[in-house]
Amino acid sequence: MVVQFTLHAKERMDEHGIDEEQVKVAILRGSVSRQTEGYLASYTYFSVAFQRRGDVYRVKTVFLNR
Repeated sequence: MVVQFTLHAKERMDEHGIDEEQVKVAILRGSVSRQTEGYLASYTYFSVAFQRRGDVYRVKTVFLNR
């Protein structure tokens, strides 16, 4: 699994104290729903918006669930 992070995603991860390993777990184990331009994985207290092309996951943003 190759995970790429946009600058925006990295900034949000830093802001919320979420590391790369947590994002990978969220993508693999979270509840994934289809979005207009990719997927949204919800896991524990945060969600990950990403696109997938083969084995490459491009994380667009990360945010806390409210």
